[in-house]
Amino acid sequence: MRQKSELIAAVLIAFLSVVVGTAAQTTPQRTLLALSKHDHTLAVVDPTTLKVIARLPVGPDPHEVIASTDGTKAYVSIYGFGRYHTLSVLDLVAQKALPDIDTGALNGPHGLAVAGGNIWFTAEGAKAVARFNPSTNSIDRIMGTGQNRTHMLYVTADEKKIYTTNVTSGTVSVLEAGAVPATAPPPSRQTGQQSPPVAVPQGMDWSQTLITVGRGDEGFDISPDGRELWTANAQDGRLSVIDLASKQVIATIDAKIPASNRLKFTPDGKLVFITSLRGGEVVVYDVASRKEYKRVAVGHGAAGILMDPLGERVFVACTPDNYLAIVDLKTFEVTGHIDVGAEPDGLAWAVRP
Repeated sequence: MRQKSELIAAVLIAFLSVVVGTAAQTTPQRTLLALSKHDHTLAVVDPTTLKVIARLPVGPDPHEVIASTDGTKAYVSIYGFGRYHTLSVLDLVAQKALPDIDTGALNGPHGLAVAGGNIWFTAEGAKAVARFNPSTNSIDRIMGTGQNRTHMLYVTADEKKIYTTNVTSGTVSVLEAGAVPATAPPPSRQTGQQSPPVAVPQGMDWSQTLITVGRGDEGFDISPDGRELWTANAQDGRLSVIDLASKQVIATIDAKIPASNRLKFTPDGKLVFITSLRGGEVVVYDVASRKEYKRVAVGHGAAGILMDPLGERVFVACTPDNYLAIVDLKTFEVTGHIDVGAEPDGLAWAVRP
């Protein structure tokens, strides 16, 4: 009996050691973030060991994730096809959830981008793009598109140009922010003297250029050299290429990729990866020739794509298969899978200095 009790105690101690050791794992300086739409969690993954070190709770129907500039926080859009108006916030160092951000009338937040230390997001229900300023804990910019399903987002580092796809309208918005010239108010009625000119803060004035592309344009990316924007048109299976200097479509590629969901350039800008929710392959295009280069079998459908900045691999969220597929950029073969929860989708990097 004594030996049996000692054996049970030893097993319990070993079990508790594993549990405590797992919970005590610190978040690495460079971290892979992956959302599970089904489990309502954010998986924190060590990109070296490819192990999930934490699963943090987020709101219902999470779609996209972005990390703060300093890599200490993650922001998750709680979408719900326009029903919700929340951004979940997570402390990646302490590995815990923080108070949500209520976006109010800016319902249906989806696409996310970080620039200038600020968190930009699309709001489908409001047909707008907005900015959350963490330093003031407030939404301090709102730019309307007037388009249906303003979805994915790209913001330049200086925050002066914003690009977004409008899925149902079949357009791309180019929003350009600038300062309103200083103007002098009318003379004072009491003194008759002219008051000093008043300048409106940077970003309060903005213009929009709408570019018509294909039906159901959704996933898009901008080339590393900043010259071209490629977007995947889910309803007609085509790719549209926009010259950003002229803001015109310069090529339409009949890629025959139905339900195309996301599109990303490789870090060197030579290739483009496109996923399809209904296809079992990731389609790779050569940028220079604009011809299909390769097809990589990953599962039964895919959504989110995340390039490794080191240029050696790409992570693909295979939503129907409930895993992330790791694709080697040299061999174009799947080298492994990561279980980050059911129905994975949005992916991002968090890097602390």
